[in-house]
Amino acid sequence: VDIGGGTSEIAVISLSGIVQHTSIRVGGDEMNEAIVQYFKKNYNLLIGEKTAENLKCEVGSALPLEEEITTSVKGRDLVDGIPKTVEVNSVEIREALNEPIHTIVDTIKITLERVPPELASDILDRGIILSGGGALLRRLDDRVMQETRLPVNVAEDSLSCVVRGCGTILEDYNRFQTVLLKSNRRM
Repeated sequence: VDIGGGTSEIAVISLSGIVQHTSIRVGGDEMNEAIVQYFKKNYNLLIGEKTAENLKCEVGSALPLEEEITTSVKGRDLVDGIPKTVEVNSVEIREALNEPIHTIVDTIKITLERVPPELASDILDRGIILSGGGALLRRLDDRVMQETRLPVNVAEDSLSCVVRGCGTILEDYNRFQTVLLKSNRRM
């Protein structure tokens, strides 16, 4: 599962091939937008995309934290247009993130439901690997594990592992040609 900025890609791979693949337009950017909308709705406060991303990274989580975090957020009051600071905690940011996270987890489950039963034991043994910037959200791995009842690991160097994998393929294209998806798009 690769959770990027604009999309999340879910693929089940077996015997050097893609058995099932789903792509949705929900990723880190959608999470940031959910935080922006949360502040508009609950605080009448306009915050920027960068502020939302910082909140996601610094206090965001997919499940409750052992110790919840509180922070100050600066933005512009939507009523009078004056700069304003509010105190928020990780519970609120988690609430803001719930819908996009739920969409990603649901898509993982739907993708797994479409996999042939013969592959069930492989999936049970190997589990799910999360990659991309979205995989770094605190406790996302625990939430996916909780909802799928499968082992879940975050890829080592999840921010760049997909790019490094693409580089490996390009270096030895002939070797990996059989596992690549064919595109119907013309360039």
